[in-house]
Amino acid sequence: MSLGRRDFVSKAASLAALAAVAPSSALGVAPNAASRGDDPLGVRPDFPILANGRTYLNSAYITPSPRDVLAAGNAFLQAKSSRPMTVAELLAKTNEVRAQFAKLINATPNEIGFVFATSEGENTVANNVPMAPGDNVVVDDLHYEGALVAQRQLETRRGIELRIVKHRDGLVTPADFARHVDNRTRLISLSYVSSINGLRHDVRPIADIAHAHGALLHVDAIQALGMFPVDVRADDMDFLSSGTYKWLLGGFGVAPFYIRQSLLARVPLDRFGAFQVTSQTPDHHFQLYTTARRYDYATLPFAEIYQLGAALAYLDKVGVTRIQEHTLALTRRLEQGLLAQGYKLFTPLSNRASILSFYTTKPASDVRAIFDTAKVDVTVREGHVRASVALFNNADDLDALLAVTKRMV
Repeated sequence: MSLGRRDFVSKAASLAALAAVAPSSALGVAPNAASRGDDPLGVRPDFPILANGRTYLNSAYITPSPRDVLAAGNAFLQAKSSRPMTVAELLAKTNEVRAQFAKLINATPNEIGFVFATSEGENTVANNVPMAPGDNVVVDDLHYEGALVAQRQLETRRGIELRIVKHRDGLVTPADFARHVDNRTRLISLSYVSSINGLRHDVRPIADIAHAHGALLHVDAIQALGMFPVDVRADDMDFLSSGTYKWLLGGFGVAPFYIRQSLLARVPLDRFGAFQVTSQTPDHHFQLYTTARRYDYATLPFAEIYQLGAALAYLDKVGVTRIQEHTLALTRRLEQGLLAQGYKLFTPLSNRASILSFYTTKPASDVRAIFDTAKVDVTVREGHVRASVALFNNADDLDALLAVTKRMV
């Protein structure tokens, strides 16, 4: 076995096919179909979903992909169906995307592995951070439900106490975490932005609390990356996990996983496969990568890797800081509109994320039907509604939502 060393020089010309962007006509929607209304970032024609006659304010659920990402996926499948492919070229592209992602979060490529979902990253951390019976893990009740499932299992499997910080009117502060942390805390795990109400945590003070007690910090960033700039150095994170089908504009089945360089030797692996191997002996002894590439233990979903590369390039072109400025301004407008209509917000005022949740007393089935009839896409849960503003949204979209909520008061 000699992974990554197969000759693919003869295939270099075919790599261009994988990066080719399909013409807009091939995607089934005319480029100017979504050009109505203001478009401060100049991106609306890039999103085919805007031509379906609905108002999409549900990117916290699944963010639609732009044409460049669709084209990259189509080009990959076209190449796979029409010519021989090599593992070497696929791994070369994977490493290119690894570097793109590292740049996005201010990490090094050696600190980036690829797993299959945010929850796999959560499990990787939960299963492998050194702990002993009687130690504890601290989370908050606005963390993603799947993460709470993974962490709760530590109690029965490893004898760990799970401490859950309760929110107060949708808010959890670093001080709230501090009251639950002690010298037996081994891990704090949180969502950078809550999928429940959009609360954006102040991550760096929480990292300081963790490290002051010898604990580590894991951040689920699926609701943050692509919404606003994230810097793992500035926030002093130990681990970060993120799927790519939300604000990163990619597909399903691939999730970059960041681990601080100094922890690579400290946190053991719990799964193994051929793609971790950097060298081997004739009698089947294997040397594994010493970088975060060791987490790429099995065949990756390479079509999604190519799509992620296109998505990261698109975000870089538009500018994540510009996206943040645009979406936060719209979110403040939505916040003020809902307050003026008399709604109570589940999301804290002036929260620095583009997700906004508000309470409703109507049955969820009725609320869902009202929004669906108005062709406005949001997430409706029992007792509250979650709206999320993305780079392609504009003031007209918010007016459409506020027209619905006005009728619901």
